[in-house]
Amino acid sequence: MEMKKRINLELRNRAPEKVTELVLDNCRSSNGEIEGLNDSFKELEFLSMANVELTSLAKLPTLSKLRKLELSDNIISGGLEVLAERCPNLTYLNLSGNKIKDLGTVEALQNLKNLKSLDLFNCEITNLEDYRDSIFELLQQITYLDGFDQEDNEAPDSEDDDDEEGDEDDDDEDEDEAGPPGEYEEEDDEDDGGSDLGEGEEEEEVGLSYLMKEEIQDEDDDDDYVEEGGDEEEEAEGIRGEKRKRDPEDEGEEDDD
Repeated sequence: MEMKKRINLELRNRAPEKVTELVLDNCRSSNGEIEGLNDSFKELEFLSMANVELTSLAKLPTLSKLRKLELSDNIISGGLEVLAERCPNLTYLNLSGNKIKDLGTVEALQNLKNLKSLDLFNCEITNLEDYRDSIFELLQQITYLDGFDQEDNEAPDSEDDDDEEGDEDDDDEDEDEAGPPGEYEEEDDEDDGGSDLGEGEEEEEVGLSYLMKEEIQDEDDDDDYVEEGGDEEEEAEGIRGEKRKRDPEDEGEEDDD
């Protein structure tokens, strides 16, 4: 009685329209109903009612956004067709430890088109011959039965998958932003080294050729100067010779006169 009051008090103190996850394990239901759990929980996505002595789902409220429903360790033996009407978007359903005995009871789950995982562990139906093959053939929309697929591969834990995906995204972002370490630094070093060496060689070649040109021009200037000086001296000596020759002749002519 105290457990029931505590659960009901918790439901009253929470705004139903904002609740997405609700765990009511081990409380006690009354005539297949938990007081305070009603249609006002419109955003509820996860509901757990394990070991609450449920005998029927007839009074289950309409929870259109519910995706995961835990109903293990109750006394449910039938009436599963209610789930398709009240919780049409279920992807995971745990009915382990209930009183489900035959395939006819499970057949009502065919209308849960989004159902991917079903747990019937510790129900009497698991003692049927070809139990797993029969369930997979009856409910072709499911991927996992009692935690394993048809190839006996274990169902992944959703939380671990989310963590792994988050780590991969972080690694991809780091690689996109930073790039492979050292790649760009090596390229920069190679470019810098090549440019410095090229400039040094060009400066050296230009300096030597420039000096050699200056020396050649100096030699040419000296030769021109010497040649010009020699020509002038030769011309001057020629003029003097002519004067010397003319002077005696001129003197003779003057004497004759």
